Amino acid sequence: MSATPPGTGGPLFDEIEAAPAISPTLWWLGHAGFALKYHSMVFYIDPVLSEANGRSFAPLMTPGEVTHAELILCTHAHPRHMDSATLLPMLEASQRAKLVLPKSAAEKANTFGIGYDRMTTTDSGLRVEYFKTGDYVRVYSVPSAHPELDYTPIGGYPYLGYLIRCGGITIYHAGDCVPYADLAARLKPYSVDVALLPISGRKGNGCFTIAEAAQLAEDIGASWLLPMHYGLFPDSAEAAGAFIHHMLFHRPAQRFKVFQPGEGWEVP
Repeated sequence: MSATPPGTGGPLFDEIEAAPAISPTLWWLGHAGFALKYHSMVFYIDPVLSEANGRSFAPLMTPGEVTHAELILCTHAHPRHMDSATLLPMLEASQRAKLVLPKSAAEKANTFGIGYDRMTTTDSGLRVEYFKTGDYVRVYSVPSAHPELDYTPIGGYPYLGYLIRCGGITIYHAGDCVPYADLAARLKPYSVDVALLPISGRKGNGCFTIAEAAQLAEDIGASWLLPMHYGLFPDSAEAAGAFIHHMLFHRPAQRFKVFQPGEGWEVP
């Protein structure tokens, strides 16, 4: 894929810009990366738009062309979720943007050259609010286990999932997470509509198995289950097909959406 000169935009950038997003609209950027637009507000979650970190396909945009980001959310400090080669040009191009991240990840982000003034740190039980032209979005945080919670009194929870509330809809992005005892109990009060859950064909890789993801969606009453994270590792390349098979034959009442890279989807 040829690079797009900063600020000129490309097909996916133009599509996001033009989308009316009357209801929250998601675009899958690969792995755990998503763009989320609601009205005129555009957020990015775990974007990796560089050639680094063992991607399974070419980046869909160059990070320097992303001039419209308002918040860039990173769930934890691992390179496939907090990529310096993506974040630095994105923050340079989107001068109003803030990087939202676990408080324990701030020091690492600063070593990338990101100033603390460009960061908003958060932790479980806290919320981040963003207001623009009469609209607002709230971002709540819950711990993720990767594979343990690894809580410390000073650093808090280093791995977070984000609950993004906009337009009366709550979207849960789990980051890297495996099931733990009270995860469903933590999520139920937020009335999750759309659950973005990492799947793999087997236990490990910081993912749910397909059956575990489907069970969590049922336990929290999510209207939609959207798998992510698959396809990066050789043993999970066929996970999307396995996911569809499992849902159709074992969870026919659960609505789900499987993305193609770069595909957009407006939450019904």
